[in-house]
Amino acid sequence: MLQPSTLRFLTDLKANNTKSWFDANRPAYEAARADFIQLVTRLIEGLSQLDPAIAETPLQAKSCIFRINRDVRFSNDKSPYKTNFGAWFNAGGKPAATAGYYLNIAPEGSFAAGGLYMPDATVLATIRQEIDYNFGEFESLITHPTFTKSFSGLSREDALSRPPKGYSADNPAIDYLKLKSFTASHPLSDAAVTQSDFYNRVMAAFGGLQPLVAYLNRAVLS
Repeated sequence: MLQPSTLRFLTDLKANNTKSWFDANRPAYEAARADFIQLVTRLIEGLSQLDPAIAETPLQAKSCIFRINRDVRFSNDKSPYKTNFGAWFNAGGKPAATAGYYLNIAPEGSFAAGGLYMPDATVLATIRQEIDYNFGEFESLITHPTFTKSFSGLSREDALSRPPKGYSADNPAIDYLKLKSFTASHPLSDAAVTQSDFYNRVMAAFGGLQPLVAYLNRAVLS
């Protein structure tokens, strides 16, 4: 679980997203960040038991957590800080283009998610080929009760409207071959975030994702 004060800090930051306010409230930020680091450390331990690829990667909480400072160079929004805490857990760590698990904490916007988001063209082609060759296995992963208990399906964000080059419209896997990302997300309420079973909820979602993550990484790392 996270402390209610962590969500309160993020709520206050959203309403006061300036450097002067942040500097004046740095102790509250440090406390909230320490709270999140503690949770992320525990999740790394849990994922190491769940996913052999994570166990083989010496992940550290601070390397999984995203910086709170925004890159505003190419954005019209010049707000200097993100108003969420996020952490990414994957084989090889952040620099590796592998599938993994993501936790987002934000007031009225928390979720546990995972998979592979917008891989480059070469990796995307490899994943599509894997799905085409082994569609039965892929379909079994995303219809299995451990997956469907937490997820309603894969995101169709930015999916193609037409079949990708080399695939016909009557391909049994066409709905998935049109995807550009292979991700699923499970929403988490503010109440859930601060309850004692929050860690178990997140780990249950990650457990539902693990077979999909392993399938995608088999294609990515082959």
